Amino acid sequence: MSTVDRGEPPTAMAVTPLSSECTAVIDRGEHACFGVSPFNSYFSVDRIRALAAWGLGRFADVHFFVPDAPSAFTFEALGYAPERAAWKARRQGQYTRNKILTALSGLGVTDAEERVLGWAELEGNAAYAGLHARGRRLYEEDEAFRAACRETSAWVLAGKIPEGQAPEEMQVERAVEYFLAELPIFVDTAAVVGAETSVFCYHQPPEFLRRLYGRELSLHPAPGQGFAIVQPLGTARWN
Repeated sequence: MSTVDRGEPPTAMAVTPLSSECTAVIDRGEHACFGVSPFNSYFSVDRIRALAAWGLGRFADVHFFVPDAPSAFTFEALGYAPERAAWKARRQGQYTRNKILTALSGLGVTDAEERVLGWAELEGNAAYAGLHARGRRLYEEDEAFRAACRETSAWVLAGKIPEGQAPEEMQVERAVEYFLAELPIFVDTAAVVGAETSVFCYHQPPEFLRRLYGRELSLHPAPGQGFAIVQPLGTARWN
C-alpha cells in the first residue's frame, strides 16, 4: 500500500464542481483522476506534488492522466510530419510521466508507476476502447456534438498558432482526434480504472466540459463521474 509523507501538510485547494452531481461524487471521496497536460508549463513537479498530496489525503485512490501519444495529432495539425509528431509526443509524454513519478516518490508513494494513465495503459483497456468508439460514432453521426468537439479543438489550436490567425478546417479535423482520445476519461474514468465513482480534476475546463456536465450534449457523463476545477489557493483562476 502506498503512503504519503505527512511531514509536510498538503497544499490547500480551491475546488469548484461543475454540477451538483459532481459535488456528490467529490463528497464520496472514492477516486480522483488528475489531468496532466504534456505541453503545459503549469504542471511543474512542485505543482503535481501539491495536487497529489491533496488528492491522496482527500480520496481513497488517485490516478494521473497523461494524453501522451494522442498529442501527436495536435502536432500533425500544426504541420509536423506524422513521424516527427509521434516522436515529439513520445518524448514530452515521457518527460511528463517522469515529473509525476518524481512528485509521487517525494510523497513516499510506493506504487507511482501504477497511478499513471497514459496511452500504454489505456490502449488495451476494454472500457476505454468502448467509450472511445462511442465518442467517435457520435462525432460522425451527431452534427451538434461534432460541432462542439471541433469548437474545442479550434480553441486549443488557437493558442498554438500566430495571434490573429484562425485554424484551417483540415487542422481542426486532425486536432479533434486528440480531443476524442481524451473524451473517455471525462465521461467515465471510473469504468476505466475499475472504481465505483471518480472525479476528474483539472484547472481549466473548456466550454465543452461545462456543457457535457450540464447535460446539454447528446453524450452524458456516467452516473458516477464528476469533474472539479482544482487549483492551489492563491493562484490565478485560469493559470
